[in-house]
Amino acid sequence: MRGARLAGGVSRRYAPAMLENDVFLRALRREPTPYTPVWLMRQAGRYLPEYNATRAKAGSFLALAKTPSLATEVTLQPLERFPLDAAILFSDILTIPDAMGLGLHFAGGEGPRFERTTADENSIAALKVPDMSALRYVFDAVREIKRALKGRVPLIGFAGSPFTLACYMIEGAGSPDFASVRRMAHGRPDLLQRLVAVNARAVAAYLNEQIEAGVDAVMIFDTWGGLLTTDAYHAFSLDSMRTVLAALRPGPDGREIPAIVFTKGGGQWLDAIAACGAACVGLDWTVDLAAARRRVGDRVALQGNLDPLVLLADAEAVARETMAVVRAAGAAPGHIFNLGHGIVPATPPDNVAVLVDTVHRESRAVRAETRGVL
Repeated sequence: MRGARLAGGVSRRYAPAMLENDVFLRALRREPTPYTPVWLMRQAGRYLPEYNATRAKAGSFLALAKTPSLATEVTLQPLERFPLDAAILFSDILTIPDAMGLGLHFAGGEGPRFERTTADENSIAALKVPDMSALRYVFDAVREIKRALKGRVPLIGFAGSPFTLACYMIEGAGSPDFASVRRMAHGRPDLLQRLVAVNARAVAAYLNEQIEAGVDAVMIFDTWGGLLTTDAYHAFSLDSMRTVLAALRPGPDGREIPAIVFTKGGGQWLDAIAACGAACVGLDWTVDLAAARRRVGDRVALQGNLDPLVLLADAEAVARETMAVVRAAGAAPGHIFNLGHGIVPATPPDNVAVLVDTVHRESRAVRAETRGVL
């Protein structure tokens, strides 16, 4: 399918989606855009009072995520407040291990927990790629969100990286350092490799189902890959994401679906990540964006990378720091504005409005200045 031609000489790979606003997709393809597109990790979340109201109506986070109509409602809520350039499916990265039978639940104030772990030889040997019908609620949500968007902006689907899923599956919950996982990486690398390999097959199947349901782009969240040594990162995180990316299929209309890879704490491996097969590399706030662009050139788009805690400052600081990121990226094609990680719950919504307005306004100004120089 790659490189096939449509009527009029347009490549299937680059055939445009029928969208009112496709600036995000054009930036992923490193095409010139009139301004820098912006969306935000966790843009549907607890900082929005309307989200909290819907979550209360659902009764729990999992009920919210597993009810397509409510997942659609919260996915669209930030788009009603802010002129964002993409929507992202409301779900959770741990849906796959939940479908594997590990018993996901969310303890009050403690985050996600599993009833069962996969921390020994027998439990890992018993793991299988789940039947995707167990995740039908996700794919139904994608279809419902696409209908509700009515072509307004693209929809991003996502999954956790095979290694990040393994972290929660081994520890049974979140952890500041995932020490058990890292011990396994050094003491029983064969076990961790087996677990990551199953997860890679599951993530690829999961993202392909999201693509079939209609997402316009996908993102792999490698939240914990940055905890690893360089050798371990390549062996357990990056290689497994390469496997996933190589297995992704075109969309139902034949378009190639662009993928974003984000390793929090992975700036030191930027060159290797840029070569993994993704269209775009997400950067956290510790990375010098201008230096990153010089390193990767025009090989991939870059996404990021404002420190999320800037949004807890006053509006003047939000505008100033946002402008700094826009100017670090410059006017060259292939930048998508985002945070360096997800929005924190204490973020004032008014500061998000300042951020989005500043990105659009300042990036237009940067492009105008560049044209003036030329």
